[in-house]
Amino acid sequence: MFRKVFYVLLLCALLIMFSAYPQAAAAKTSRQMEYLDRGTVAVKVGGGVFVSWRILGTEKSNVTYNLYRDSALVANIAGAGNYVDKAGTAGSKYSVSAVAGGTELPKSPSVSVWGSNFMQIPLQIPSGGTTPDGVAYTYSANDCSVGDLDGDGQYEIILKWDPSNAKDNSQSGYTGNVYLDAYKLNGTRLWRIDLGRNIRAGAHYTQFMVYDLNGDGKAELACKTADGTKDGTGATIGNAGADYRNSSGYILSGPEYLTVFDGITGKALYTGDYEPARGTVSSWGDSYGNRVDRFLACIAYLDGVHPSLVMCRGYYTRTVLAAYDWNGSTLTRRWIFDSNSSGNSGYAGQGNHNLSVADVDNDDRDEIIYGSCTIDDNGKGLYTTGLRHGDAMHVGDLDPNRSGLEVWACHEDSAGNGGVGASFRDAKTGSVLWKFTASGDVGRACSADLTAQYAGEEVWAAGSSLYSSTGQNIGSAPSPKNFAIWWDGDELRELLDNTSITKYGGGTLLSAGGCSSNNGTKATPCLQADILGDWREEAVWRTSDNKYLNIYTTTDVTSRRIYTLMHDPVYRLGIAWQNTAYNQPPHTGFFLGNGMSTPPEPSIYLAGDASNPVIIYGDINDDGTVNALDFALLKKYILTGDATGINLKAADVNRDEQVNSIDLALMKSYLLGIIGGF
Repeated sequence: MFRKVFYVLLLCALLIMFSAYPQAAAAKTSRQMEYLDRGTVAVKVGGGVFVSWRILGTEKSNVTYNLYRDSALVANIAGAGNYVDKAGTAGSKYSVSAVAGGTELPKSPSVSVWGSNFMQIPLQIPSGGTTPDGVAYTYSANDCSVGDLDGDGQYEIILKWDPSNAKDNSQSGYTGNVYLDAYKLNGTRLWRIDLGRNIRAGAHYTQFMVYDLNGDGKAELACKTADGTKDGTGATIGNAGADYRNSSGYILSGPEYLTVFDGITGKALYTGDYEPARGTVSSWGDSYGNRVDRFLACIAYLDGVHPSLVMCRGYYTRTVLAAYDWNGSTLTRRWIFDSNSSGNSGYAGQGNHNLSVADVDNDDRDEIIYGSCTIDDNGKGLYTTGLRHGDAMHVGDLDPNRSGLEVWACHEDSAGNGGVGASFRDAKTGSVLWKFTASGDVGRACSADLTAQYAGEEVWAAGSSLYSSTGQNIGSAPSPKNFAIWWDGDELRELLDNTSITKYGGGTLLSAGGCSSNNGTKATPCLQADILGDWREEAVWRTSDNKYLNIYTTTDVTSRRIYTLMHDPVYRLGIAWQNTAYNQPPHTGFFLGNGMSTPPEPSIYLAGDASNPVIIYGDINDDGTVNALDFALLKKYILTGDATGINLKAADVNRDEQVNSIDLALMKSYLLGIIGGF
């Protein structure tokens, strides 16, 4: 009885004591992330079979992995997620299981051995056609994205088909329809969406987002649609007979829609008005249809836990972003940002042909880095640099010796922005740390850790030298300026351009024979992402005859243990936006390069995996908030061992798999405002 009265009095005292102190809005939360299987891949190499598998972001560093060949144990591996089985043959089958705390978990499904370092997905090419003015066109496989559409832990490929008469917005003329296909890795086509004649084809028109928007373990697809769009079941959206194309091939009238499609069937689940809306065409900077239809899109964790869909319009002059949340049946607009609104005029004309997403201000919620400006998670402007529009941008921990993230971007209007051709800036404040000066349009920029001689990533731009992350001129820049990829066994990044991968200062590591790149001089792959195996990235190219997608994977051994890059939030969101307009390579939210530290454990939970529920660290009683009541419960548990009403996972605020006085001290520091999160 005395003990019960004591804790009641203690709780009251703590509530009174902590009410006098300012408290942070929320503790660090776990983000919804997709559940993935091992993604095991086995490739025949000289001297055996190279096997590679995923390490998940939710797995501790002391987890080891049993590798099986034909059900027989080959080895227990404590390091990186790869192994060369010298006794393996072309007919072997491999599976992997995790071993945690001495307990072996279920094996992954067995996989067969590839004969070479790529797999092929057969494609179904759409039939060509003829435009109203008599011009024939055919189709080629263009940008791709990935998502787990059916919830089986494996990625599916979503492919955009572009007609041969696709146009830049500055070019008049009719185009063929745009198609979106979904394929399983075994080549099964799940569905085809026909966007119809009222969606023009070109890099700036269709930005398609593939992501699990409502946390049911299955990804949806969202994109702009119009009257005449046919979903994956063949059903038509709106007026099937409508044709809003003018004599120049532009579509400047008629309704515009935003549709969310089911990932498994391609069925339209929801269609509403597209915002940002067209309005008056001339209000976007011209009257013939160029600037009004400059679209971007991304996914962002605006509440720090759940993904939101962000659709964008305009960047040369007026700039508008609209954020939405999806609950499985309805899109609800979270906010809209408009450079025409009061106080936002400085954000006009700052956007790029691409964007990025990251938590730049360390509040656990994402910002949208929109070229030369950044929009905060609440839909308000965070800052604008005034450096104006550009064609390329890279966001990540480019300089690990500085706190926070950085942005390297090129700029088109050097004459109008004070001669800044490319800038290296603080992602949080927009402060330019150093710059490359120019007098004209600098149309390319790239960032990657190419050499171990200098700390951090190296950066370069069209017409520039190669620079260290601190702005030191370190010599001639590489000729390729489009993509960089983590491919071989070290932590440095390699150059991907056209259909080859090369080592800076070295030779060609991969030449994808019989394949073609996309998007003209951008020379991009259909997709670059960590799709299979360990943390190194795969490159997806179309074959030149468009009959296949080839997914290339590395067979170089690495000793570096890193969880799948798809469980790093910045990288995963980079894969979602990669298809947007002028494609850019993804970056991680931590420094991945020579001399790197062990990557931080991602604060994520896996949707579709019941063993990994959402965790709000410090929310001991699971009421959605962190306050003095949680502190009292934790102290009670430490003193008495009574775990009644306590979420012990949430109580382990420092994630060391123990709940003790260290966690209690961290809780106290948080509630007193000494630290901002766990």
